[in-house]
Formats: sequence, C-alpha cells, structure tokens
Amino acid sequence: MNWIKNFVRPKLNSVLGRKKIPENCWYRDPGSGETVFIGGAKENQYVVPSSGYHAAIAGKERLKYFFDDGCFDLIENPKVPSDPLKFRDKKRYIDRLKDYRLRTGLEDAIINARGTIEGLPIIVTVQDFSFMGGSLGMAAGEAIVKGLEIAVDEKRPLVLFTASGGARMQEGILSLMQMPKTTVAIERIKEAHLPYIVVLTNPTTGGVSASYAMLGDVHIAEPGATIGFAGARVIQQTIRETLPKNFQKAEYLKEHGMVDMVVSRLDMKQMIARLLRIMMKIPFRPV
Repeated sequence: MNWIKNFVRPKLNSVLGRKKIPENCWYRDPGSGETVFIGGAKENQYVVPSSGYHAAIAGKERLKYFFDDGCFDLIENPKVPSDPLKFRDKKRYIDRLKDYRLRTGLEDAIINARGTIEGLPIIVTVQDFSFMGGSLGMAAGEAIVKGLEIAVDEKRPLVLFTASGGARMQEGILSLMQMPKTTVAIERIKEAHLPYIVVLTNPTTGGVSASYAMLGDVHIAEPGATIGFAGARVIQQTIRETLPKNFQKAEYLKEHGMVDMVVSRLDMKQMIARLLRIMMKIPFRPV
C-alpha cells in the first residue's frame, strides 16, 4: 500500500480544498500537437481559435448553439426494453445504462428537438458520443425513427448530427435491425419531399456510417472528423496495403466525393439554413 498516495495526499487535498480538475478540460490538438485548455474555447462552440481544432461537444450544447436564440423543445423518446438480451460481460448491461444515464443526464444516445434556424422551422436529431460512444441500439433507433416521423407529420426538414462508434454490441442482432428500420423511415421523409441533411462529426463509424449517416440529401462533415466503416488499422491488415495519409478524414473524403462539403461548426447554422432555403425554394432574407 502506497500510504503517501492513498492516505497523505487525500488528507492534504481535503484540508487545502483542492478540487480535482476534470480530465476533459485539456485536449491534445492533433494538428499542432499542442495541449490546449478547452475551457477558453467554450464560447467558441468548442472550436480552438488558434488552430480550428473541433473538440467534442455535448448534444444539448450543440442544440443550444444551433437553434435561434438557443431555444428549442425537446421531443420525448419512445420507451423500449432496457436490456432485452440480459447481457453481461464484466458488468451487467442494465447497470452500464444506469451509470451512463446518471453521468450524462440522457436516457440514451439520441436527442430529438424542434425549433428554428434563421426563422426556418426544423427538426434536429443529435447523436451524443458521451453516451456509450453514441452506439446504435434499440432506443437510439426508435428515437431516430420518431424524429423522422415527426418531421414528416409537421412538414419540417430534418438535420441529423452523427457521432458514433457503431452498433451496440450488448444488444446483438436487435442493434443491427436498427439499420434497415431507420433506412425505411428515411424513405418516408424523402417521399414527402422534405430535406434530410446529415452532419458527420467525429467519429462516425460502423453500422451508423453504413445506414442513416450516408443516406442524406446533403452530407456535411466537420473539419478533421473520422468517417468510415471499419477502422483504418483493420482495413490495412485485411488488404495488406499502406493506406493514404489522413485516410477516413473529412477532408480526404471530400476530395474523393464521399462528402459534399467540410464546414466549420462556427458556420454550420448559416450553411444549413442556406441549403434549406435552396432545397425548399424559400426566398433568402434581405441582408
């Protein structure tokens, strides 16, 4: 037993009132290699001013920055069985869900909201990576479908922000079934001639990239986002070839036609509002 680390240091910290600094206050900028304090970039939508590095942002904070005046109405997600397979590895799946719900304040990885951007009424669906890596399970799939159905019923376009490591392994085949389910729901919004815009954020991989993330009318990516199906190392080991530099990065995918545009988070609202006006034939506001 290390008595200095386990006994003396905690006693000193309690006497001095020293608070533990959250680890996510600091980020390593992958471009410059510098360690930056993200707290200073909070009012800049978590975009580091010096380098343009896009740090992770919570789903509800993204909505606050995206909607007009930060005002929006949350849409309640459908109720689904929490642990249909009674899955357990080192820990029970139901206990993992409870931990993440307590930690994030979310029921699952998907948040639906209605509001306006530049006066245009829309539905926004956000995938929050902080909830089990934004993984796609029954709850997330049903929530995405509900967002699409409400968009059709209310005749509003839908903007979906993806952030996921893929399907949720603890739900097995039930997780994979969400891929065709969401695909069918997307067909409904397209049949209604309503825009469906996808914003690919870091990371968007696995079954998510193989379904609703790549079915948008327009695909926008945030700078530096990793987008793909399998990981680069797995692909390289499988094909036994060296992959190009920045393979699966947003900028590389744009150059090769998989992404329509790469847009900074700071300009995202204005760009999407402009696209919606064009797609819905709505006159532009006078400057």
